[in-house]
Amino acid sequence: MSTTQTVLQGKDTTIRADLYMSFELSDKKWQLTLSDGRRSPGRYSVEAGDTAAVAQCIDKARKHCMLKPQAKVHSCYEAGRDGWWLHRWLVEQGIDNIVVDSASIEVNRHARRAKTDRLDGDKLLAMLLRHCAGERVWSVLHEPSAEDEETRRVHRELARLSKERTGTPTALARCWCRTTCVPASSSAGATGRAGGAAMASRCHRHCATEIERESARLELVKQQVKTLETAQRRELADGKQPLVAQLAQLRAIGPRGAWVLVKELFGWRRFANRRELAGCLGLAPTPYASGDSEIEQGISKAGNKRARLAGRVVVGLAAPATGQRPEPVVQPTLCGRGKRMRRVGIVALARRLAIALWRYLDHGEIPSGAVLKLAAA
Repeated sequence: MSTTQTVLQGKDTTIRADLYMSFELSDKKWQLTLSDGRRSPGRYSVEAGDTAAVAQCIDKARKHCMLKPQAKVHSCYEAGRDGWWLHRWLVEQGIDNIVVDSASIEVNRHARRAKTDRLDGDKLLAMLLRHCAGERVWSVLHEPSAEDEETRRVHRELARLSKERTGTPTALARCWCRTTCVPASSSAGATGRAGGAAMASRCHRHCATEIERESARLELVKQQVKTLETAQRRELADGKQPLVAQLAQLRAIGPRGAWVLVKELFGWRRFANRRELAGCLGLAPTPYASGDSEIEQGISKAGNKRARLAGRVVVGLAAPATGQRPEPVVQPTLCGRGKRMRRVGIVALARRLAIALWRYLDHGEIPSGAVLKLAAA
């Protein structure tokens, strides 16, 4: 039975006399689709970020649907580049807004499907009506506080700069190779030699200026990385990040990895059980069972990519325990197996490590076999 045919027993699925609105956000224009669930939707296009125009569109839609001024407004939009500021503004206006995970929105499974801003807005509006009627149709994201969102900027910018820092030397090496590989002249005469020298001179000149620009960019990136790392160490020394300091007390967890785990996972999310934690990390199985066919498709990638980044940190901590690195092996049963079995073992151990770290931060339970850096000193 499809989702649209599911009967919700014991729930009131009647569409109330409210206004429902969906946003299709882009860089320059916002597409608004509004309806009361009974009339055909009205569509409006406003400039991106123009909240006054959004308020005017809501008033027009209320009059078009003949709703009372105090009628409740429900809205939704996909998580993306605009972040949470629009959600907070809508909530301040008394609008019941939700931010949904784009990957959880159902789509037509045909190989080729029509996709426009109008169709996407209509789809979001239809799913919002089903959501408000009590049907579970998508994943709603948790809103972080403004302070939590602000503290994430440091390590996210640091990750971008670190990626750029590793890419710039590659560009420098490419430029250097071009300066040393000047094409020789095909002619043996004086004219050919003169033309080859002129070509080499032009090539060396352009490559030299490119190397200078890449070098200046690399120095700037290094300085910015150093500034951010110094700011992180200063906050830890001043006691402004107690959870990060607590997690960094465990051996094999550095300040940078502890910062990512706390800010992206443990610091602002509250998990009811270990399954919620594993699902947020993406360290949950993805079974496929249809008839007599049962296949395990590996771990899922549910949740946002930042949480999966924290999951990769945990996997990195679990890898030494499986013999992937030259550190002491604590799980000898995983050594000597094939690559697939080692990957399975790494993910399983990473999941157990994540649960142990969660209990350590929330309840103060030191993981079994863990060594504190202060105790070791």
